[in-house]
Amino acid sequence: MLNRVDEILSFYESDHPGVLKNLHWMMNTGRLAGTGKFVILPVDQGFEHGPARSFAKNSPGYGPHYHFDLALAAGCNAYAAPLGFLEAGARKYAGKIPLILKLNNSDSLLGGKNPKPAVTGSIKDALRLGCAAIGFTIYPGSTFRNEMYMELRELAEEAKANGLPVVVWSYPRGEGLSKAGETAIDVCAYAAQIAAQLGAHIIKVKPPTDFIEQDAAKKVYESEKIPIATLAQRVQHVVQSSFGGRRIVIFSGGEAKGTDEVLQEIKGIADGGGFGSIVGRNAFQRQQPDAVKLLHAIQDIYRQVK
Repeated sequence: MLNRVDEILSFYESDHPGVLKNLHWMMNTGRLAGTGKFVILPVDQGFEHGPARSFAKNSPGYGPHYHFDLALAAGCNAYAAPLGFLEAGARKYAGKIPLILKLNNSDSLLGGKNPKPAVTGSIKDALRLGCAAIGFTIYPGSTFRNEMYMELRELAEEAKANGLPVVVWSYPRGEGLSKAGETAIDVCAYAAQIAAQLGAHIIKVKPPTDFIEQDAAKKVYESEKIPIATLAQRVQHVVQSSFGGRRIVIFSGGEAKGTDEVLQEIKGIADGGGFGSIVGRNAFQRQQPDAVKLLHAIQDIYRQVK
């Protein structure tokens, strides 16, 4: 299985050993070590949605250490969070699990059709905290998308120069898209392509639906008979859209839902060749034994797929 890790590292032809070392660290951590698959715990929801909406279902989640402990107990590849949460456990958990510093975040107090996160951390912060990578959100479809692309370009250049891989949350959103269009197959594939073109090492997108948002794209999907009927087919298309599968593409867990629904979705992602999942609310809103059980079940699905 280690040959798969080496194969994935070979996809990144412009990166120096520092970046490859940190990618190697993440791919050789936890229960999926050596498989080239990922299950990452992200906890940026406290900033994005507010503390009660995020942690009231499982009150230990108000404490930062809960999430470090959960990621470790579950054998995750990495733990991703904004600056404050990582600082609150950085010394105790130093070196125990790869950390991803989320460098931009939004709150939900203002709302609006065109989101634009604020830059809330720096490359120096990531290095100071011993992180394995940085994370950054872009919203293709927002009127502010070009500003986000330019911010990401600058941060990615600095991160790579300092040996840090770049993880991009590519979430289509904005007045140019319908609500259904945010997860449409053509839009999700486009969002993954944009993240890859912006230099992402790891791309995070939402599981796509079979809806097609753009009329021009619909004509191509129909004329070329691109299969999108099943989640596995749609995931395969999104991975294909990320440089023919030469970029790591992982899929979000989305809103909280039942265990069977979560695992059914994971099975579709795994069957479609997805590199893994980044599971937040569906994990940390459960008590730790139940959360660990769910994350282990997700990892087991990915382990079964060659």
